[in-house]
Amino acid sequence: MNKRLSILTNGIIKENPLLVLNIGLCSSLGITTSIFNGLGMGMGMTFVLVMSELVISLFRKHIPSAIRLPVFIIIIAAFTTIVQMVLQAYVTSLYDALGVFLPLIVVNCIIMGRVEAFASKNNPGNAVLDAVGMGIGYTLVLVSISLIRELFGGGTLMAGTSLKVEIIPEAYRIGVLNSAPGGFIVFGCLGALMQCIKNHSKEKKLLAETKRIDDAIAEEKRIAFQKEEEEKKRIAEEKKAALEKAQAAKLQAEKEKNAGGNDSTENAEPEETK
Repeated sequence: MNKRLSILTNGIIKENPLLVLNIGLCSSLGITTSIFNGLGMGMGMTFVLVMSELVISLFRKHIPSAIRLPVFIIIIAAFTTIVQMVLQAYVTSLYDALGVFLPLIVVNCIIMGRVEAFASKNNPGNAVLDAVGMGIGYTLVLVSISLIRELFGGGTLMAGTSLKVEIIPEAYRIGVLNSAPGGFIVFGCLGALMQCIKNHSKEKKLLAETKRIDDAIAEEKRIAFQKEEEEKKRIAEEKKAALEKAQAAKLQAEKEKNAGGNDSTENAEPEETK
């Protein structure tokens, strides 16, 4: 259970594809001008990643090593095409907004890296967990970047949908956030925040480990001191017992000596009387 949970959370925190591994950055900077775009791209990527890892894991023992990369690309391209066709048919606005970044899912480093490094070497269950974790981590970062850029750059939320609302007046918006440099700025700030969190976590683990070692040393010292005290007490009791035994033997010898002297006196008195 712990292993499966570790696989699932690995892509969300420890090996987040964007903030930690720094792969698949084109889409994260190109389409994150609105939450709608970021959420749509994240869901599409997650679907392709989950299905690709599942299929490749199922047939990993039957895919020849010499042609594994072309096979991987064909499988990924098939599911990417499914996403494209569905969006084009039912969510045209999102399809138009994502543009060229949608077909580029095929060569996204996140998917290629995970199917090569994980799905081709693990069972389907673990492969799906890995894909879900990576997809969630990717989507969370996309939505976070989109939220900051759309809110402070465009002053709106859920642009491109019927739920669009304007929050910040145009005079107070930070227009640079809607441009490519703004995407780099927001991404850099989130990356720095992630690094701070990781460093803080490492410091906490280091402090906890140091405390554990100190407690272990203190416990060893306490046990050693306790054993030393018990040894001293044992030696003192043995000395006391030996002293009491010696005193008892001395008293017994004196009693026997006194008893012997009395017997000699009683035997001598009758002879003097005669």
